[in-house]
Amino acid sequence: MLKGKHIILGITGGIAAYKSVSLLRLFIKAGAEVQVVITPSGKEFITPVTLSALSGKPVVSEFFTANSGEWHSHVDLGLWADAMVIAPATASSIAKMANGVADNMLITTYLSAKAPVFIAPAMDLDMMAHPSTKRNIELLKSYGNHIIEPAEGELASHLIGKGRMEEPEGIFEYLKNFFASSQDLSGKKVLITAGPTYEKIDPVRFIGNYSSGKMGYAIAEEAARRGAEVTIVSGPVSISTNSPNINVIKVESARDMHKECLKIFPQCEYAIMSAAVADYAPVECAENKIKREKDEIPVIKLTKNPDIAASLGEIKTPKQKLIGFALETNNEEVNAVEKLKRKNLDMIVLNSLQDKGAGFGTDTNKITIFDCEGNKTTYPLKSKNEVAKDIIEYIIK
Repeated sequence: MLKGKHIILGITGGIAAYKSVSLLRLFIKAGAEVQVVITPSGKEFITPVTLSALSGKPVVSEFFTANSGEWHSHVDLGLWADAMVIAPATASSIAKMANGVADNMLITTYLSAKAPVFIAPAMDLDMMAHPSTKRNIELLKSYGNHIIEPAEGELASHLIGKGRMEEPEGIFEYLKNFFASSQDLSGKKVLITAGPTYEKIDPVRFIGNYSSGKMGYAIAEEAARRGAEVTIVSGPVSISTNSPNINVIKVESARDMHKECLKIFPQCEYAIMSAAVADYAPVECAENKIKREKDEIPVIKLTKNPDIAASLGEIKTPKQKLIGFALETNNEEVNAVEKLKRKNLDMIVLNSLQDKGAGFGTDTNKITIFDCEGNKTTYPLKSKNEVAKDIIEYIIK
C-alpha cells in the first residue's frame, strides 16, 4: 500500500527520535520515497548522516544551505507529499503546530502540507497529561490531523505512564491501513449538500440560519480522500476545499439547490443531504429595500420550499444510497426516524441542539445514525472531521 508513496518524515527533539530510524527503514522497505525533515534539536538525538544514508536523500533541517545559499522550499515539499508523519512529536512542536508558530523548517512544512498529517506524540507523562497539551492535541485533531496515540510504559524519566511514542511497527501499520482504506470509494460519484440557504426578502435581507457548512465540507473531504468524485452543492459559506476531487457548485436559495441536486443525483451512487435548507421562502422579493415606516409593519407572506431529500427519495434507484440529516431540538429520535421513512432515506444522521458542542457553527458534533434496517448507532462528541470519517465508514459498510 505504501509503494511509490511520497512520505515526509518529521523528527523533533525527543529521546524517541532513535525509533524514527526503524520507522524510516520500514517505509523504504515498503517502497516509499521518504524525505526526512528534522528540527535543530532533533539533530541532537539522531544524526542527519544516518537518516540520509537510509533515505537516499539529503536531510532537510534549515531554510537554506549555509554554504551555497540553496533554498529549501517547504511549499514544494508540502505539494510533493502523499503523507506527512511527525514521529516523535514533542510537546513543544505540538504546541507550535496547533498555534501556527512557524519558527523552523518542520513547522513551515507542516503548515504547507496538503496531504494527510500523522502525529505520534512522545513526552513525559506529566507533559502529556497537562491541560495545554491536551488542548493542543484536540486542536490538531479538529484541523483534520491524525493522532497516533502514545502507549503507556517506561519513559525517559523512568516513570511509568502514558507518553511513550507508538512503536515504529505500529505507526507503519497505521499508515498502511490508512492507504488501504483510502480508495474504497474509487470510481464512485457522491453528491453532498452543505451550508445554509438564503431566501431573499429584499435586496439586502434574507431568511436563513446559522449553518457554517463545516460538517458537509468535512464529509466531502473524507469522501474525496477515499477516492470518490465529489460534487458539493453549497449554500453561502466561507469555506474552501482542499481536494482536487471536489467540485463546488455555489447556490443561494433552496430552489437553486433543489434544481442542481435533481440534475446531478441521477449520475451518483451516493447523496448526502447535510445542508440546512430553509423550509420557507417569501412569496415575493421586494425590488427595493423595505424601508422602516413610522406606523406600518410589513407583512411577509411565506411559501413552502421544495423538499430536496424527499424529491431525491422519489427518484432513487436500488443502486443509489440517500443519506439525510436531522437537526432536532425535541423528540429527536422519533422525529429522525419519521423523517427517514417519509423521505425514503437509507440512513439519517441525527444531531441535537440539546447536546453541548453539537449543531451549527461548532468544530465538533455528536451524532446518532439510524438506518432503514432499524439499526441505531450512537457516537460520542468528536471533531467534525472525525464525525465525517464515522459517517463515510458507516455508508461504506
